[in-house]
Amino acid sequence: MKYILFLSILSQSFLFAQHTFSIVAIDPITGEIGSAGATCGDNIIWPGTPGAALISDIIPGKGAVHTQSYWNSTNQYNAHQQLLNGASSQEIIDWLVANDSEGDASIRQYGAITNVNNTITSAAFTGSNCFDYKNHLIGENYAIQGNILLGQSILDSMEFRFVNTDGTLADKLMASLQGAKVIGADTRCTIENVSSLSAFLRVAQEDDNANNIYLDLIVPSTPDQLDPIDSVQTLYNTWQNTIDIAQVENDGLYIFPNPTKGELIIENQNLQNSTITLFTISGQKLQEIKPLHTKLSLQIGHLRPGLYLLRLSGENHKILTRKIVLR
Repeated sequence: MKYILFLSILSQSFLFAQHTFSIVAIDPITGEIGSAGATCGDNIIWPGTPGAALISDIIPGKGAVHTQSYWNSTNQYNAHQQLLNGASSQEIIDWLVANDSEGDASIRQYGAITNVNNTITSAAFTGSNCFDYKNHLIGENYAIQGNILLGQSILDSMEFRFVNTDGTLADKLMASLQGAKVIGADTRCTIENVSSLSAFLRVAQEDDNANNIYLDLIVPSTPDQLDPIDSVQTLYNTWQNTIDIAQVENDGLYIFPNPTKGELIIENQNLQNSTITLFTISGQKLQEIKPLHTKLSLQIGHLRPGLYLLRLSGENHKILTRKIVLR
């Protein structure tokens, strides 16, 4: 009887104290919105759910909200509606705290990132009655939050990796997750010798359908002794190495060779009605060109080898962004 009672209490703890460490972020250049996180719960403990990804809510072009700690479907729905209606990150969180579905925001934790009228803001909230260790960190284009943690070092490491990793938003989010891959990062998983049991990495481009986003990697559960962050990394590596020919053909933007040693050939039917802008990966504008034809040769060999972003924009067509590798 005691054993059954113990299992009941344990299952309720896992069910209601859901989710541990996560990050939401926006790329100010591409407009991409990202969401990543992990937890010691999985879809075996929570049947029928995507595990950690249960908290992830992205609306392309608007922002993302994570509702975690004592996860509640009504609060999640309300957060989505506030985001859909164009509320800023702080407005969303203030509303959720003031209108908690069960009248107790002290047990909740939220992270939000929004782009309203071309202004990116981030906000987070950690209730006083969330499980320790608990805290959050906010930057200009990201919010990191966690509870049931090993300590502040988990959040600090996630932030350091995100801020100091060169690359796309997806690269930075993946690095941030890896920053939390410490045994017992979610202290419930210490006995499992992993950081967590379930993890996810999701990124939406500005014009994505919310139900079919650009990058959607979810590991709802993992075998014993396998860290789900490593599983997400494996999926991410595969995704990076897969060329989506259909997407390139649909967009009609051809850039080659890429990687390049200095010359880029750029082709697009709307090129002469567009503006081509080259950025560093940190957002510094390097060059802006208004092509006269549908094909252009762009010389970038004078730049330092590394990762760059090229953006094609115009009044009569959508913005297209490509990652450029200079050898």
